Amino acid sequence: MTAFALAMPVTLEDQFAFDAAQHGHEIVLRTVSAPELASRIAGAHADVALVAAEARYLTDRLIASCDQAGVRLIAVASSEREQRYASDLGLFDIVDAAAGWRALDALLVQSPWDAQPPARERAALGQVIAVWGPGGAPGRTSIAISIAAELAALGYRVALADVDTHGASVAPALGMLDEAPGFAAACRLAGTETLTTEELDRIGQRYESPVGSFWVLTGIGRPSRWPELSSERVGTTIAQCRQWVDYTVLDTSSSLENDEEITSDLFAPRRNAAAVTAVRAADHVIAVGSADPVGLSRFLRAHVDLLETVTTRSVSVVMNKIRVSASGMNPHGQVTQTLSRFGGIEHPILVPHDLSGFDGAVLSGKTLVDAAPRSSARAAIRDLVMSRLVPEEHEPAPQKSLFGRMLARG
Repeated sequence: MTAFALAMPVTLEDQFAFDAAQHGHEIVLRTVSAPELASRIAGAHADVALVAAEARYLTDRLIASCDQAGVRLIAVASSEREQRYASDLGLFDIVDAAAGWRALDALLVQSPWDAQPPARERAALGQVIAVWGPGGAPGRTSIAISIAAELAALGYRVALADVDTHGASVAPALGMLDEAPGFAAACRLAGTETLTTEELDRIGQRYESPVGSFWVLTGIGRPSRWPELSSERVGTTIAQCRQWVDYTVLDTSSSLENDEEITSDLFAPRRNAAAVTAVRAADHVIAVGSADPVGLSRFLRAHVDLLETVTTRSVSVVMNKIRVSASGMNPHGQVTQTLSRFGGIEHPILVPHDLSGFDGAVLSGKTLVDAAPRSSARAAIRDLVMSRLVPEEHEPAPQKSLFGRMLARG
């Protein structure tokens, strides 16, 4: 007998609950959404979680919760779109709803590992980093470019993708042409199921640097082209980028609102779908705010919406443009205390305001790594990459003090 936990629409739930009873199995838990199932799965004593392959019932967080609880997760797809959605999340146990219990029964007799790649192969997939920030130009693009440059300087294969549907700016910041937006082209190929790593090599532009080069998928030059970046296409493109490079850095827009989605047309294009999909697909989210009174206020309000949207627990807060003139004496302490008191945010990354360094980088069409390698802002972003984004084996060994070296010699 197998114990099942369910999260699916009522019609599917009744069908599979009846079939389970007919085949001598037990339903130990019924839920109405992925968050509810994720919060209750550990104590449900279930062997298998059976969920509908829709965003409401299947999320990255639920997959992680089932893995942690040792519960096998199987998705039930009612369409090709739902099958692709489950596959994009990295799920391999997918059954066709039309096939009913017969297909599920055939899957259950397999070992859970038969349909999945080895753990080391799954771990070999590239990481996705989304750089987000509220409106008001906190420096999302500058931070995203700098993170990509630092990762490339460490020897990783890196792609920087401009997913901003409101004001794409990666291409002009790096002195690149954007008449043929690379990310939009990738999304179109994803929509026809012809996107491959070879195609990404073809449509991506290369930022060349003696320190470390990386790929760039430029953004849409005209904001009116936002319908090309639908949620499904963006999700498929991000999934393909995982197989293309070691790290994919996504520069997103600020708005995460879902007000455009209406109940009478759930699949209508949504302008913010690209940003929402990007932060939900990310393994690590960099939340960028501007370190001034207005910027802090905007960030603290919008940060709540971000936490309700992301599916990862790895969220790093970066406060940009730290300066005495905007925050008063001891700006580091002032900003840190404000974030802790009003947002419960601890250990933020503080990036000094280096106007001349960033201006020089944009003027020359280069990254901060190339244009101002000794910049204090560059040092802070490098610390972010080394401490939060790369494996520990790449962290520099701690240097001993002069007194410590003297003791070692003696």
